[in-house]
Amino acid sequence: MADYTGIFERVEQKYLLDSLQFEALWAVLEPYMRPDEYGRSTICNIYFDTPNHLLARLSGEKPVYKEKLRLRTYGVPKAESPSFVELKKKYQGIVYKRRIVMPYGEAYDWLVNGKAPKENSQIAKEIAWSLHYYGDLKSAMALCYDRVALYSREDSGLRITFDTNIRFREENTDLRQGDDGQLLLEPGETLMEIKAGGGLPTWLTDMLSRFRIYPASFSKYASAYNTHGTHIVHAS
Repeated sequence: MADYTGIFERVEQKYLLDSLQFEALWAVLEPYMRPDEYGRSTICNIYFDTPNHLLARLSGEKPVYKEKLRLRTYGVPKAESPSFVELKKKYQGIVYKRRIVMPYGEAYDWLVNGKAPKENSQIAKEIAWSLHYYGDLKSAMALCYDRVALYSREDSGLRITFDTNIRFREENTDLRQGDDGQLLLEPGETLMEIKAGGGLPTWLTDMLSRFRIYPASFSKYASAYNTHGTHIVHAS
């Protein structure tokens, strides 16, 4: 089932699959994994950055610590739709996420228009601190993709997601404008992410080895900028 936890930490690893690798892996996962209760979903995000794309550039430099601020919805939202304001941090390979839920319109007014939200939790204060620290964060990109999420039948901390049709736009970033954009991946490619609280089970590492699936350094947001040829950023 979907994870709506406000705070969590985990290891995340990405893999870029071609169509043959995806089909081979998908065919043997059923005994070990079960689908998310929502099945296939469309995830929409606004990524925030400074005018000179500082956060994207830092991601490309593979620092010990980096962070991203984004606003996420499931599907194209309306003002009253639930949304997630997420501060995602990565330190020495471990991902830490802080997120709060609020109506999309309120979250948009906070992050884009500077209107203080009703939320006054500790997580909201951390997000507000980041907004103050960077000073001039703006909505830099809308990025959407279609996702299928699987959860382990035995270990609730193990999750595998498959993202396709990753698309982005730098204009009209308000998600209420739709989920269209320029495609990021080549035809037939799928971005797989394995998310775990600890080490991977033997059956999974054996599958990855059998199908010659190897870790990839890949960030949707940074790679979208790199596609334009104006930013040298392509790390996870």
